[in-house]
Amino acid sequence: MDKEVLKSYYKHYGIDEDVFEFGEKILDELKERFENIDRIAEINHLRVMEAFKNNRVDTECFNIATGYGYDDVGRDTLEKVYADLFHGEDALVRPQITCGTHALALALMSNLRPGDELLSPVGKPYDTLESVIGLRECKGSLKEYGITYSQVDLLPNGDFDYEGIKNAINERTKLVEIQRSKGYATRPTLSVERIGELIKFIRGLKPDVIVMVDNCYGEFVETIEPLDVGADMMVGSLIKNLGGGIAPIGGYIVGTKECIENAANRLTSPGLGKEVGASLSTIKSFYQGLFFAPNVVASALKGAIFAANIYEKLGFEVHPKAADERFDIIQAITFHKPEGLIAFCEGIQAGAPIDSYVMPEPSDMPGYESKVIMAAGAFNQGSSIELSADGPLREPYTAFFQGGITYQHAKQGILMSLQKMKEKGLVKL
Repeated sequence: MDKEVLKSYYKHYGIDEDVFEFGEKILDELKERFENIDRIAEINHLRVMEAFKNNRVDTECFNIATGYGYDDVGRDTLEKVYADLFHGEDALVRPQITCGTHALALALMSNLRPGDELLSPVGKPYDTLESVIGLRECKGSLKEYGITYSQVDLLPNGDFDYEGIKNAINERTKLVEIQRSKGYATRPTLSVERIGELIKFIRGLKPDVIVMVDNCYGEFVETIEPLDVGADMMVGSLIKNLGGGIAPIGGYIVGTKECIENAANRLTSPGLGKEVGASLSTIKSFYQGLFFAPNVVASALKGAIFAANIYEKLGFEVHPKAADERFDIIQAITFHKPEGLIAFCEGIQAGAPIDSYVMPEPSDMPGYESKVIMAAGAFNQGSSIELSADGPLREPYTAFFQGGITYQHAKQGILMSLQKMKEKGLVKL
C-alpha cells in the first residue's frame, strides 16, 4: 500500500502527520531486528506443533466437561502438551487458576510448610506477592502459616549478589523464587541463560532446594524456558503470553511430578488432586491460544522495541534500552512526572478496540500499595498480552507497556500515546 494512503488512514484516526512520520523513520531502522523476532516465533511455532502432534490433539479434546470433570480428555491432554512442550514431568493448566498471582500463590503455598523459608535472590517481588508472602499484613499469607521470607537484592549493576545469596541460604530455605520479569521495577529482566547460572550456583549450595521461576511475560521470547536450565517449576498466567489473547482466564504450573501433585492437592483437595476440575467451555480457547502464542508474543515484542526506540529518541529513560536484547514483552518508560505517565496511558486507552472512549484515572487496586493507573481496552478483562499499559502513581512515574495481539495494533497504540504526549506539550517532535 502506498505510504500516503496509510498516512491518510492514521490521520483519520487522529494521528498527526509529524507523529506518523516520526514513527516511520524509527521503523526503517528496526527491520533486521523484527526479522530475527520472526525467526524465533517460527521456531517456537514448530515446538508447539510438535507437542500437539506428539500428544495426538484431536477434536474430542474440545468437548465441554462439567461437574467434577472426571476423565476430562481435553484438560488431561492439554496438560500433557504443556509438560511435553516445556520439558516438565507434569503440568497443571486450569481455568480455576484465576490469574498469575493466584498461580504463584498456589505454587508457593502448596510446596512450603510451616517452619520453611522462602528466598527471593533477585530483590523485591511483584507488588501483589507482598500480600501473599505477608510483607503486607493479609489474611491467609505465608507469614500467617509460619513460613518466613528472605530477600537478597541485585547489585547496583544488575548482577546477582552471590555472596549475599550464599549467606542467606540456610537449613530452613525450602524454596527459591526467581522472578524473570521486572515487575514494577526498572531492573533488568533475566534471560533464561542467566536464570540457569543462578540456579547452578544455588544448587551448589543446597542441592535439594526447590527452584521456582515466575515466568510471567517471558514465555516464547526465547527458544528455551526455565525448566531447560534446571528449574523445578515455572509458573504463569494464560491472560499473558501463553493464552495468545484467546484464553479468557487461567494459569499454569509446569514442573516436577511432586511439585505439580502438591499444587493440584492445594487447588482442589487432598486426595482429589488433578482428577477433578472441569475445563467447562474454556478448553478450546486454551489450545487455540497456545497455538497462536508464538506469533502473538512476536507482535508484542515488536511493539515493545518500537516503543523503546520512540521514547528513547525523545530523551526519556527506557528499560530495557532501545538496543538491548529482550527477555520479556514489557517495556518500561520513565517520565519523572505524573502528567507523563497519565498522558501515555490515556493514549494507550484511546488506541484500544474496547472502551477507547474511557479516560483512565489513577485509583486504588486490590493487592497494590500505591494508586495505579491502568489502560486496558481488552477483549478479556485484564489481559496484558493485549495492548495495555499501567504503572503506580509514585516516583519515578514509570509506565509499564506490554502487549498487542497484532503488531499493527501495538504500533497504532504507541503512536496514539505519542499523539497524546504531543497534545499535552510533553514532547516536541
